This record gives sequence, C-alpha cells and structure tokens, in this order.
Amino acid sequence: MKLVVAVVQDKDSNRLSNALVKDGFRATKLASTGGFLRAGNTTFMIGIEDDRVEEVMQVIQANCKIREQMVTPVSPMGGTTDSYIPFPVEVQVGGAAVFVLPVERFEHF
Repeated sequence: MKLVVAVVQDKDSNRLSNALVKDGFRATKLASTGGFLRAGNTTFMIGIEDDRVEEVMQVIQANCKIREQMVTPVSPMGGTTDSYIPFPVEVQVGGAAVFVLPVERFEHF
C-alpha cells in the first residue's frame, strides 16, 4: 500500500477531486498554502494499493496543468525598501507536486 500526497493549485482542485471520485479513488483534501507565491493550494492524501499508483498518477497529471502567471515579487528581506520597485514577472504555476510514500500499516475504523 502507498500514500500518494499531491499538492495542487486551487484552480485545479475541483477538477482533480471530481476525476478522482469518477475513477473510484478516495482522497482526503486539505487546504494548504505555498511558500513561494504564498498562494492557496490543496493537498490531496490518497491511500492506494501498489498496483494502482500509476493509474492515480495519470489522473493527477491529466487534471493539473502548468500555466504562466504574472506575479509581483514581495519586498526584499532585510535591507532598505526605499529604492525597491517591484516589477511583475512571469512564472510557471500549477501542475502538481506528488509524493509517493510506503504505508507500513493501514486501519479503517
């Protein structure tokens, strides 16, 4: 058994949740916040049999897309902000960060 932990952008959360349910996967959703952009994310925890890991990975990949977004960087840490003028920059957001962890024991009460 494995635990799949997928951190996805909020924009992809509902689409992924619906696709997981449609394909018979049970998942727990947790609200989370990304460190780099400080934007909302959703973390899915999915307990899955070893032989279905690739199947759930395909569902995640099909429903979580990387996109370009303009962001304005936060002010620099330390130093003076008197001369700091933030200019928007384009960064890639979205997609999914997925971790697959072994599960030593699983109980359902």
